[in-house]
Amino acid sequence: MSGFAITSSGLPVASSGWTDEDHRRQIAWLEGLGGAIVALASEYPAEHRVPPHRHSRAQLLYALSGVVVVTTVDGRWMVPPDHALWVPAETEHSVIMRGRVSMRSVYVRPEAIADLPTRSRVVGFTDLMRSLVVEAVKLPPAPAPGTRSALVMALILDEIPRLPERPLGLPFPADERLAALCNAFLDAPSPRATIDAWADSAAMSRRAFTRAFRRETGLSLSAWRQQASLFAALPRLAGGEPVTSVALDLGYDSVAAFTTMFRRMLGAPPSRYLRESRQPAADGSA
Repeated sequence: MSGFAITSSGLPVASSGWTDEDHRRQIAWLEGLGGAIVALASEYPAEHRVPPHRHSRAQLLYALSGVVVVTTVDGRWMVPPDHALWVPAETEHSVIMRGRVSMRSVYVRPEAIADLPTRSRVVGFTDLMRSLVVEAVKLPPAPAPGTRSALVMALILDEIPRLPERPLGLPFPADERLAALCNAFLDAPSPRATIDAWADSAAMSRRAFTRAFRRETGLSLSAWRQQASLFAALPRLAGGEPVTSVALDLGYDSVAAFTTMFRRMLGAPPSRYLRESRQPAADGSA
């Protein structure tokens, strides 16, 4: 059954019956719109995949609930609850839903406002932005200037460059040997992975490996590994698994060691971070 329908306000609605054809129809609908900004609500079942695609508008992809993983040519980006991913216009990207996902997306013309981000990045949502986006998905596209709807959309545009960046991107190397090692680590994360072991597997010297890895990803192996561990941990923690189980499964010697890493990367221990992320928005309805 198709998950694509146009409401009386002129907005499409995506539901759990969403198909690849529905997604192509949505993109065509977006490309035909006037106006600087439009907001849409989507509901996806667990493990739903959106194939690689691009659009002429930039996208602010907000996970109201659930965890989203987005892949671009530059890497993988994790969007846990209460975060968003900024995807610049014409960036090819694919999406995987980890668990059931309630998504709210804001699509913006690149010329709509100065200082819009020019690269993909995960951002934290402020209380103000959360409320604005939840409200915006109820509004018709291309509102008349000076109306309440137009003011809401204008404030969203003004707030986008102010959103705080979060270290939830995972750059991937183009080199096939290094990419294979990174994929293997994502399949079985461990804090005990060493530079020497990775260099041996890639048939490279330690010095050549460290230079190549930083050149390809912009990160040291240690920093990349910590971000990859967050990729493995966040969906499980958001799904309600105990911190102890996740920490031990990832190979940490203690919950304290895992918590230290988590706090260093995200600014709060897992319990507080997830508690704040689960706080409901002013209106969490679809």
